[in-house]
Amino acid sequence: MYLTEEEKKMLEGNYGQGTQLAMKILVAIGEAYDAPKMVPVTRTHVALSNQEADLWFAEKLTAGEAVCRIRPTVNPSFNLEQFQAITDIDREDEEIVKRTHAAYTKLGAIMTYDCTPYLEKNVPRFGEIISFSESSATPFVNSVYGARSNRESAQSALCSAVTGVTPYYGFLLKENRAGQVLVHVEADMEDDFAYQMLGYFAPKKIGFSIPVFEGLTNPSKEALMNLGAQLNTGGNVALYHILGFTPEALTMEDAFQGKKPQYEVTITNNDLKNMREEISDKNGKIDFALYGCPHFTIDQVCTVAEMVKGKKLSVPLFIMTSSLTRSLSQKMGYADIIKTAGGEIVEDTCMDQPCWKFLYGKKGITDSPKCAYYTKRRDMQFIIAPLKESIYAALKGEY
Repeated sequence: MYLTEEEKKMLEGNYGQGTQLAMKILVAIGEAYDAPKMVPVTRTHVALSNQEADLWFAEKLTAGEAVCRIRPTVNPSFNLEQFQAITDIDREDEEIVKRTHAAYTKLGAIMTYDCTPYLEKNVPRFGEIISFSESSATPFVNSVYGARSNRESAQSALCSAVTGVTPYYGFLLKENRAGQVLVHVEADMEDDFAYQMLGYFAPKKIGFSIPVFEGLTNPSKEALMNLGAQLNTGGNVALYHILGFTPEALTMEDAFQGKKPQYEVTITNNDLKNMREEISDKNGKIDFALYGCPHFTIDQVCTVAEMVKGKKLSVPLFIMTSSLTRSLSQKMGYADIIKTAGGEIVEDTCMDQPCWKFLYGKKGITDSPKCAYYTKRRDMQFIIAPLKESIYAALKGEY
């Protein structure tokens, strides 16, 4: 790889061992993908976790005196004060949360604790070269904004944050962003939940290819979040195009960059119905409802508040969202309505955190296949249903 004089200085340790380690990793990635050089990044997002390997790496960088040149936003952890009022937190979990916060703060990260930074805190422009990890963030910035990011790990994105560069390969090159498979959507895409199921099912027919969806009309931001998150959970799809809608697919010519699709597939109502039946737990009694994977928007919080206003939930209900959205919910009265009904809006966390141990072994309901997918290893079972149907279930105590 060609390296500039500044990049060579980083690699040779002139800026400390932490920066040197970050550059070594990026050079190794670049060599693995035959990248000819590094390119500067202007934004980064790191899928922080409270897991031991992530913390080990962050602390290793801080021990080497690394500081982020391009300060990243970060993924959810959990708010200790808020959860200590809900459940007992293990001392070990409390300790790892505090150490993780300290390490990333020392690195210079912006402690947003939000998996949807692309909506409000870290919004790229078309064509901007960035380094994003997080399974809902990468598809959204690539597809909806037309920014350019590879499907980074938390560690590689953090290395780019420290060095300010990333290897030039993959989705950073225009020719690698062309659509590969034309997907005819014949299903009735009546609500945002349909996009959850479309995203989770599509990889069964397209593998890891770049899809161009034909037949989708003016999807909401929530639908686009859902589509990307599930494409990157049910498969490994970090870029999609919607014909006539996303910026690199305004025409068929644009979407495929003048080439023909490698093949075409059709997705129907039956496909989405069968997919849901395959991944959802059996209908019946539920113990709780859990939402916000990806983090709920203020509009989704509003939907819940309107449905539970003046009523009492039969089971605990939890909405995961950013601190900004929770604050907005409080200002608009939604938080009080949901609290009075027996629900809780929790900030800065996700279902893949140890703060949910009190729900292990129980059966819940959610609108997110991604939420159900990640929690299976934690012995949590989920019925997967459209948002409004699942709220009715939480009011009743069964689906």
